[in-house]
Amino acid sequence: MTRSLFTATFAALFAALVPFAAQAQTSPSYVDVSSYALPDAQYEGWINLRINLKRDFDQICGDTFCEGDFTNIEPLSFRCSVDQASGRVGMCAWIFAASNEEIDPYTGRISVSQRGFWRCRTPLAVGTTIDQFIDALQGDQPLYAPLPNSTRTIMDGLIDCL
Repeated sequence: MTRSLFTATFAALFAALVPFAAQAQTSPSYVDVSSYALPDAQYEGWINLRINLKRDFDQICGDTFCEGDFTNIEPLSFRCSVDQASGRVGMCAWIFAASNEEIDPYTGRISVSQRGFWRCRTPLAVGTTIDQFIDALQGDQPLYAPLPNSTRTIMDGLIDCL
């Protein structure tokens, strides 16, 4: 009785550990979009998308997120991870930093209040490919364009984050 209980417990423990061991032996499969093998036209679309997102953010910042204590919010980087085998996006995130600067009128010294950083996730539907993502956001205002297989936008992700 004790031996069979020990055997059953050991078998259950071993079965639970096998997926972790198998996972540890697989090679990494996600890369940054800039390292993913995009055709030239798609790569150019990716570059334009990032430029247009920054422009869109700069146009709305003063009336939305950049009011209040931290008027200087800057987008640092928009990044996406892509599975090399399938082309599916793992995650996209837009990184922001914020500060507020003041000049002392008597000394000329500049004081800086740092807010820190935000990592704002893009609300992507599961299974979205990088091709679908880039194609869907090629218009003049990608910040407001519906994401593939979704009604949400990158702006929705910013509202949830900032």
